[in-house]
Amino acid sequence: MNAVINLPARTSCHWLGIDSNITKRLAIRFSDKIEIKRHTINNNVLGKYWGRNRILAMASKRDPNSQQNSLSSAETVDQYFTSINGKDLRQLDECISEDACFEDHAFTKPFQGKKEVMHFLQQLTECMGRNVKFRVKHIYEGDDLTAAANWHMEWKEKQIPFTRGCTFFKLTKLGKNLIIWRTEVLIESPIKPGTIVLTLLKNVTSTFDNFPKLAEWFLRSPHVILSWILKVYNIFIACWLHPLLDGYIKLWSFFVRLLSSAITLVIFISKTFFN
Repeated sequence: MNAVINLPARTSCHWLGIDSNITKRLAIRFSDKIEIKRHTINNNVLGKYWGRNRILAMASKRDPNSQQNSLSSAETVDQYFTSINGKDLRQLDECISEDACFEDHAFTKPFQGKKEVMHFLQQLTECMGRNVKFRVKHIYEGDDLTAAANWHMEWKEKQIPFTRGCTFFKLTKLGKNLIIWRTEVLIESPIKPGTIVLTLLKNVTSTFDNFPKLAEWFLRSPHVILSWILKVYNIFIACWLHPLLDGYIKLWSFFVRLLSSAITLVIFISKTFFN
């Protein structure tokens, strides 16, 4: 982990989603040259640059008998990623609130409650295997127990493409300790549409401006449009697409079995005549 930067401005976090204040103050560009986009940023803030060694040194100097022994927001976030990398589910469990909510925008619904969140994190650590790790580049610490971290994933210290992301945290106090209450994860898209996004945005906003009542109805209930799309798909497309896909899968299964039989025959012949 490279750095922790304190942001002294007042921020807040309301679920679901991060409100405009924290979005302005904790906005992070997913690039190697990270920029902090804030209207009130100055050189004094940029000068508060904490390396991970300093975080660990501060934690080691804490008095175990002190009543003021709780981790800071940055240290709790650091512990969260360290636990995932180390597959330490016991320590990870101690970082998560009982009523936690984990929203990853790669999934359709957020994970509600500690049980669902821990089940997801357990699956994540299993899928990462032995060599994949989170590399946290910076932690941005705000007021009101908020923090943000930008990261990417590495395999044997080599960056994996399209794995850059940012996680926003809202923490809460449990006794003298800080634990994670809410998280929102934004992940880099492997699709880079570029200017197409601007064209689509222009068309959508023009449609909304020309038909404001339709726009209000859509924004109130976007799921209705999706339901109609699914109905159209099931009526007009699924009836011929599913048999086509089924036949395609069966054809490839036949070729795989044929190739497997050929390899088995070659191995048998080689053992028979060359041993």
